[in-house]
Amino acid sequence: MEPRLPIRVVVADDHHIWRSGLKADLGEGFEVVGEAEDASSAIEMIDLHTPDLALIDLHMPDGGGLRVVRERATSTAIVIITVSEAERDLLDAVAAGAVGYMVKSTRPEDLRAALRLAAAGEPVFSPQLAALVLSEFRRMARSGATALIDGSAVSDSGSGVERGPGRAGSLGDGGGTSLVGTTALTSREREVLGLVARGHSYGEVAEQLFISPKTVENHVRNILAKLHLTRRHELIRWAVDRGIT
Repeated sequence: MEPRLPIRVVVADDHHIWRSGLKADLGEGFEVVGEAEDASSAIEMIDLHTPDLALIDLHMPDGGGLRVVRERATSTAIVIITVSEAERDLLDAVAAGAVGYMVKSTRPEDLRAALRLAAAGEPVFSPQLAALVLSEFRRMARSGATALIDGSAVSDSGSGVERGPGRAGSLGDGGGTSLVGTTALTSREREVLGLVARGHSYGEVAEQLFISPKTVENHVRNILAKLHLTRRHELIRWAVDRGIT
């Protein structure tokens, strides 16, 4: 078996000591290909190195982590790494398109495991924050989060967050995704979608449906194609917004 290639990472934080500590915590399974201390240089590093993953501090100069997410989440998986557990910070990051949000107090082994998932497109959150994300999405679904069907803007009901065209994770992305219903999906795909939206791993979905994890992965790929989505965290949001959990 060929050795697994390291996950290529860009790290952005305005504290050099913290960046050094994070690099040490990541270990051999990750390769830090670029470092930055503000939003502009983080964007430059992402463009220069095209990493598998970008680990971005939320509160750093020149626009902070949200600017990086808004401008590069469509091309790179971005995880916000921060000391903030504030609900507004978390939800703004998710709305902007971040694939994950981890607090800096996360244990190194847990952080490494989460980042491996994030590099594969899985949504990851610190355990104490994951329930908050699902709760907010359900609240939005009940209160009627809105999306213009032409994708020109998205306003999350009650959140004060507004995004322009092409933002990752927007409800109107994908050339009319908001108009696509589950009728386009087979009954098996709807079963898979519901379990994935509840946070089950492919292995757990496979066990419940008595199929292989590879078959689950194929179903998810087909669902993404039918709904004109690209990442699993977008799929989860799509499902939760429609009460499919």
